Amino acid sequence: MRFDDFSLCAPILRAIEDQGYQTPSPIQAKAIPAVLQGHDVLGSAQTGTGKTAAFALPILHNLFAEKDPSQQPTRKPRCLVLAPTRELASQIAEGFQAYGKHLPLRGAVVFGGVNQKPQVDKLRRGIDVLIATPGRLMDLMNQGFIDLSRIEVLVLDEADRMLDMGFINDIRKIVAKLPDERQTLFFSATMPREIKILADAMLYQPVKIEIAPDKPAADRVRQTVYFADKSLKPDLFAKLFDSLGMYRVIAFTRTKHGADKLVRQLHQRGIKSQAIHGNKTQNQREKALVAFKKGNLHVLVATDIAARGIDVDQVSHVINYDVTHEPETYIHRIGRTARAGHEGEAIALCGPDELGNLRAIERLLGATIEVVGDRPAWADTPNVPIMNGQQGRQRQGGEHKASAHAGQSSNARKRRRKRGASKQASPKPSAHSSASHNQPKPQRRRRNKPGSGVRA
Repeated sequence: MRFDDFSLCAPILRAIEDQGYQTPSPIQAKAIPAVLQGHDVLGSAQTGTGKTAAFALPILHNLFAEKDPSQQPTRKPRCLVLAPTRELASQIAEGFQAYGKHLPLRGAVVFGGVNQKPQVDKLRRGIDVLIATPGRLMDLMNQGFIDLSRIEVLVLDEADRMLDMGFINDIRKIVAKLPDERQTLFFSATMPREIKILADAMLYQPVKIEIAPDKPAADRVRQTVYFADKSLKPDLFAKLFDSLGMYRVIAFTRTKHGADKLVRQLHQRGIKSQAIHGNKTQNQREKALVAFKKGNLHVLVATDIAARGIDVDQVSHVINYDVTHEPETYIHRIGRTARAGHEGEAIALCGPDELGNLRAIERLLGATIEVVGDRPAWADTPNVPIMNGQQGRQRQGGEHKASAHAGQSSNARKRRRKRGASKQASPKPSAHSSASHNQPKPQRRRRNKPGSGVRA
């Protein structure tokens, strides 16, 4: 299959060719036709699978095909994409810009940590696509700078991380401001119970897409573990950096304080590094990422939330400096290497109090991670508990974990389904209809009334 098999409009196909892409990824091959036909989508795929293009390409096509934006002197956004972090929002915006560069469509990205005036100026000039983090979007809505009354498509990307970060109440308020009839695209790397409940409340008869590798971790990632007490980790890190020829490394810590501390320890050992986390300004984070991409910075130390959405080619190593208590998070971490056909290595530095975390990860992987170096006696301790890291965990700014629960009663769900089933789908003509998506688009259904669709 090739991208031109989807019969996307010529300007988009030209932009794809400019990017050097010819063959869609699995999630793109399944999602693009569904989105083109107007279906709601529930997509589950690991990081690095091409999710942005999976929704950006068909959305741009539909926006361009259905209405001529040049006839709108003051445009209100027709597509809203919600992302949990600044980095991911920026990455998505870059994707829309690249794929839509030959189209007469305009977009804007809004997130916190920077002056809002340039963002407001773009909104006032009129846009078609809005990419936003929930916090800044709520701020601008409350100030009267954003009108969501014409939204036709809502995209929630990394929905599981948004719940982790405590954005569920903001999402509920945002959804209440959207038109009842819309297309909703819901993407999440993992599908815990809370995410399934949230998706069921927001989606109507979605096309379900699950792209899961045969193994949870990429086959090209070599995974190893070194056992070391916490006090010995900085020296071990420096030794491995020198002996293994590391050149572009992402190291993960549990907290912001731990990230800053590790940067200081690495500097003392002559290793150039910087930290990115929620206490850093957007300018500081962007400078660190640019230096890292250019090779002027050897180690990027990050917390899990700050690293969400970082897409850097040729990361040689991922260091799990703190072994996470969430096995799925480990998968996201090591997915930062071995991208785009390259190989990579993931190394965990495991202390005595993290042994239970390591074993939980191995249970998810269905395999034992290779041990390198000495194996202390404590490494064979039976029945060790998972260490969740709550003691001493900082709850600062927007980078915290919140208990989030989204629900809808079974009776409410039945009423919604019954109401939706009573309506008949009607064809929706498109100026660029083709054989690849000439089936009638489903009529957009009325969603739950404001305030009832998503509950905290």
